[in-house]
Amino acid sequence: MKKILITGGAGFIGSHVVRLFVTKYPEYQIYNLDKLTYAGNLANLRDIEKAPNYTFVRGDITDASFLEPMFAEMLFDGVIHLAAESHVDRSITDPMSFVMTNVVGTVNLLNAAKTSWSQSGGFDGKRFYHISTDEVYGSLHNPDEFFTEETPYDPQSPYSASKAASDHFVRAYGNTYGLPVVLSNCSNNYGPNHFPEKLIPLMIHNIRNNKPLPVYGKGENVRDWLYVIDHARAIDVIYHNGRLGETYNIGGFNEWRNIDLVKLLCGIMDRKLDRPEGTSEQRITYVTDRAGHDLRYAIDAHKIMNELGWQPSVQFEEGLEKTVDWFLANQEWLDNVTSGTYQKYYEDMYANR
Repeated sequence: MKKILITGGAGFIGSHVVRLFVTKYPEYQIYNLDKLTYAGNLANLRDIEKAPNYTFVRGDITDASFLEPMFAEMLFDGVIHLAAESHVDRSITDPMSFVMTNVVGTVNLLNAAKTSWSQSGGFDGKRFYHISTDEVYGSLHNPDEFFTEETPYDPQSPYSASKAASDHFVRAYGNTYGLPVVLSNCSNNYGPNHFPEKLIPLMIHNIRNNKPLPVYGKGENVRDWLYVIDHARAIDVIYHNGRLGETYNIGGFNEWRNIDLVKLLCGIMDRKLDRPEGTSEQRITYVTDRAGHDLRYAIDAHKIMNELGWQPSVQFEEGLEKTVDWFLANQEWLDNVTSGTYQKYYEDMYANR
């Protein structure tokens, strides 16, 4: 039985990847390593938490003294590394947390994998897959330009700088030590279980509760959006079939200005909440722009499409409807997250073990 370690598996994207691997590959033993910071929520995985091929491990990737004996004992065949600090606003106020988790944590994992695999038969059949972001490429200003795998890195925020650094370390370990690595850089994700500090769930929550809808600057920043389950599918394909040493960009070919997205959400929510059309748009509030706010991200995903046969399967309007429906049907989940109750539940659970 292959043993796969998925880091950050209690988070938004990670929980969808864990669920996919646990359900699709019963012949694998899936280990979910998560520190359970504010963005980690095991309620995201209640439907599979008792699966016989699933194990949760609470731990911190910045702690090398924890990782090394775990790798030595468990002898993982692969690592899918999603654990990261990911919110740009938080990186602006606390950059060192991003350096520790995204850079030091990644290097700790690389060292643990290198040591474990070197001492247990070598690198054959092993794989270290690092998941990153399109933000490492900086900002696009030409409407005809797209990020490709050859686009030079130009990170503009502490978050994207930390992810760029981690990407470079992964490639360096592949080049220097022959570690079997593969990377991907993805556009903005959305979907069920999205933590409500991010744009789409924040707007859903605020619309539902008749709160202001804050939009940075004039709302003209453009993002390429991908349904999170499509991202999980791409991770599956890259982990199993991606060429070692390669990078694959993952995107939805789905660009939206922030203001247009917020207005679309307002219309969907008004309809689903039986409110008069235009009610929620009146709550849009323009706020001071984020420092260093990149204007546009857009991914050229032809490499993964042509090489590995992946393509997005969910159209944006369909995915947004599914996302709104999920949040409206899971208001207790959203209320527990926004109130912080979810953290107390798991702290009490671990205290009683």
